[in-house]
Amino acid sequence: MTHTARRIGRSLALVLPVVLVLSGTLAVTMVPWADTSSSQILTASAEDVSVPAKPRAAHEVLRDQLVGELQQGGRPDDVLTHLQQEVDKRPSLAEHCVGIARALGRAAVDAYGPTKAQSYSRPVCDTSYASGVASMG
Repeated sequence: MTHTARRIGRSLALVLPVVLVLSGTLAVTMVPWADTSSSQILTASAEDVSVPAKPRAAHEVLRDQLVGELQQGGRPDDVLTHLQQEVDKRPSLAEHCVGIARALGRAAVDAYGPTKAQSYSRPVCDTSYASGVASMG
């Protein structure tokens, strides 16, 4: 093989991968999905990378479940009983009981108004439910 042919081969070996990568990148950056008009083009972006959701803590799940129960028409005294039962079953939730009860108090005010929400007050997690009601009223 001649010296010129080797130089051309080396140049192609360096340039060809760059050309292939660029042409491939350009090919996938604009992909028409449903419509051929320019308004329906998906642009590839490294910033839209999905991040797996963090697992939620048990107390957050319980709080959201109980607040949802209130928002769907559950009575605050029944929801407070459910909170107490869960804390009794899983003592690790006791340190979060105050925050959950306050959230329930605030949700009860949203659902029933401050006066009626206060009428359901009981000493679950001390007086946290009542302080949640008071903070909204």
